[in-house]
Amino acid sequence: MNFLLPYFYRTDLPKFFFSKYWWRKSTNEKVIYLTFDDGPVPIYTDWVLGQLRQYEAKATFFCVGENIQNYPAIFIKIMEEGHSVGNHTHNHLDGWRTPNTVYRENIRLCQQEMDKFELDRKPILFRPPYGKIKNSQFSTIEKEYQVVMWDVVTGDFDTRISPEVCWENARKLTRNGSIVVFHDSEKASPSLYYTLPRFLEYFAKQGFRFEKL
Repeated sequence: MNFLLPYFYRTDLPKFFFSKYWWRKSTNEKVIYLTFDDGPVPIYTDWVLGQLRQYEAKATFFCVGENIQNYPAIFIKIMEEGHSVGNHTHNHLDGWRTPNTVYRENIRLCQQEMDKFELDRKPILFRPPYGKIKNSQFSTIEKEYQVVMWDVVTGDFDTRISPEVCWENARKLTRNGSIVVFHDSEKASPSLYYTLPRFLEYFAKQGFRFEKL
């Protein structure tokens, strides 16, 4: 059976069936775990880092290996500013459409780029692009990686929805312990630019803090 994640803004049902994945941290504290997928890239990752800096917020960046290869200075900057990083495959592969051996090798290639920076982090975090991963793929990596999904997907990547709708969905659905997904990418930038500053300001005023995984 493949892991099937329909595009829901909040993903409550899959958490029951796929409990080995991280979806949300169980806590009564006002803490949010921001995550950013698909970087590091110029302009957009730098902009995100600037926004986080204003609120002393920490986040987790799920990085594509070829982007680490192309923009190592930005990858280093993420870590220097106190954020955590995770593996997002080398070429942003769709696990459902990729043979297991190719998928596993693509994860290894991304990890190879990350390991150039002498990361010493356990568990190693992994997020499958599009949230698509086969059970057979998961079984080959579960001893090495902690698979991280999400509690709230902002939909910033979805050009069918407006930035205003993206912000309202993120505001209404985020709660204590939420793992929230944004994208530091050109495609997501209109909604990212609109939503992230409002998100940080609103939840900071509500007494939330922002931590890395």
